[in-house]
Amino acid sequence: MQKRPNLRMTRQRRVILEELRKVNTHPSADEIYEIVRKRLPRISLGTVYRNLEILSDSGDIQKLETGCSLKRFDGNLSEHCHIRCVRCDRIADAPMLPELEIDLERFDSTDFEIIGHRLEFLGVCSICSDKSKRDPNREL
Repeated sequence: MQKRPNLRMTRQRRVILEELRKVNTHPSADEIYEIVRKRLPRISLGTVYRNLEILSDSGDIQKLETGCSLKRFDGNLSEHCHIRCVRCDRIADAPMLPELEIDLERFDSTDFEIIGHRLEFLGVCSICSDKSKRDPNREL
């Protein structure tokens, strides 16, 4: 992703960025809106959505577009992997460094220019797992 030069850091953008970097829960735009409203009560949901897209496009945050329809955001820009619960779509950082070596020369036979990759692990979080233990009729 190409970083925008001279991105103006408005007060709203700065607060969104600060609040996102405080959490490690990979919140949705709606969740970020609720957090940011505590500091900026007059901010609109549309402003939060717009600024999250700008911050993502500029490379200041990561936008996580996983198998679910809900976009989530990550203020941690270090290279890392994620784990996603297939029941509730909660996302957590994987407790490992991405040590996978990929032979990019294998992609020479395709018509794609590789610009990056993401590794996502799928599982069932402890909350959802506990629910299924209490309700044995629940499908996995």
